[in-house]
Amino acid sequence: MPAKPTIEQLREIAQTYGLHLSDTDLESFTGLMSAGLESYRRIDQLTEPTLAVRYPRTGGYRPSADENPLNAWYQKCTIKGASSGILAGKRIAIKDNVCVAGVPMMNGSSALEGYAPEFDATIVTRILDAGGEIVGKAVCEHLCFSGGSHTSDTGPVLNPHDHTRSAGGSSSGSAALVVTGECDMAIGGDQGGSIRIPSAWCGAYGLKPTYGLVPYTGVFPIELTLDHTGPIAANTADVALFLEAIAGEDGLDPRQKDVKVEAYTRALANDTEGLRIGIVTEGFGWPGLSEQDVDALVEASARRFSELGAQVSTISIPLHRDGIHIWNGIAVEGATMVMVRGNSMGTNWKGHYSTSLLDSYARGRITRADDLSDTVKLVVLLGQYMQDRYHGRYYAKAQNLARTLTKAYDDALQSVDLLVMPTLPMKATRIPPVDAPREEKVARALEMIANTCPFDVTGHPAMTIPCGLSNDLPVGMMLIGRKWNDAIVLRAAHAFEQISGYTVRPQQASVAAGQ
Repeated sequence: MPAKPTIEQLREIAQTYGLHLSDTDLESFTGLMSAGLESYRRIDQLTEPTLAVRYPRTGGYRPSADENPLNAWYQKCTIKGASSGILAGKRIAIKDNVCVAGVPMMNGSSALEGYAPEFDATIVTRILDAGGEIVGKAVCEHLCFSGGSHTSDTGPVLNPHDHTRSAGGSSSGSAALVVTGECDMAIGGDQGGSIRIPSAWCGAYGLKPTYGLVPYTGVFPIELTLDHTGPIAANTADVALFLEAIAGEDGLDPRQKDVKVEAYTRALANDTEGLRIGIVTEGFGWPGLSEQDVDALVEASARRFSELGAQVSTISIPLHRDGIHIWNGIAVEGATMVMVRGNSMGTNWKGHYSTSLLDSYARGRITRADDLSDTVKLVVLLGQYMQDRYHGRYYAKAQNLARTLTKAYDDALQSVDLLVMPTLPMKATRIPPVDAPREEKVARALEMIANTCPFDVTGHPAMTIPCGLSNDLPVGMMLIGRKWNDAIVLRAAHAFEQISGYTVRPQQASVAAGQ
């Protein structure tokens, strides 16, 4: 039951808002609050609707180091779904920002440690309805705010190809587990590239779907206009199959509007006959970031689409270089207001609010604020400063500029069917040592997102596909399509996969053995 505020508490609130109220004024307002407080007391007595839990399960367990050589599992479990369905026989890992009833959830942060949801996220129910088996929760980065794999409070996730290097984030465990064959598919999340980054650095196939195609209900958010969740797998066919199982409106997610769903597996083809491919020049040659071997391998791979019947050309989208600035304008203040001050839910949207998640995280965030990662602390300090000093003006302008950025890509996608560029400018970086300077840790967490984050702003479908190795590390090529044309992205990815010669799991046995 909510307690009646004291005069001192109201005096502090009044000062925060620049109100000059005497104690007599405050006493008066205290009396006027009685009716409102009675409503809160009545709300406490009412039963709120919750999300379904349709399939029996036992709680998960934290695997030992022997079972977890890459530190990619947070929890292992076995939850079997329907006896038949399109995901029957598939073992699926769930990113640990997704609620699975009865299985502990940490979202990479000690602030949430000890919480176990009492409900399943919509995508979890859909996976089980489709016959999939959930085999565990994959480690993700601290509140998912890192493109490196070194920020989770359970320790760094190791790259399957080189254990000294980053697996990428924030869906770090999801991609690593797919590549080592410990699951067939995994759920990832993407606000700045967090499906595509680890998929690229680990050498998996990862799709950030069109914004709103897959419901986010029951998933820990960062910023409502940037949140995406979607599939990671070892081949395009499994990405398409997984997307088929989880796509579509659920009526509970404000991110979803006029959703258009297709039979994605039927769109797969072995050619790209008639498609027009545009290599985006601004996606290459990022000063201080791009590695020459990455640029060269992606451009050569993109031109191979001509072998599959596509017309390949170069295309210029100058505003692409400003995408990261527009993203920053949205992500920094937006994440501060929703992910931090809003205690993972925020306000002013219709849909399902995960109240138990909000309660648990709020307690942990307040009592363990000093334990937040440096990336989250950076966002909080800058985001709140911008709110206090400029009152949301730059967030508002960035959201308006998002329409300009969207139009720039839409206009380019009138002359071509798909855009192509490196998923990331560089290969997997080394995991910073524990005692590395803060500046190094933050750089390794955020430096790689220049090509990925603009499409979280605009909502276009974007998929990373492995196009080869350089110095024994995977390089990802990103395909971007028109909104709701995820099927064409998957078609092109599948066709390229047939000629790429890339094998996702060449060293599976040695990795599984911890070598």
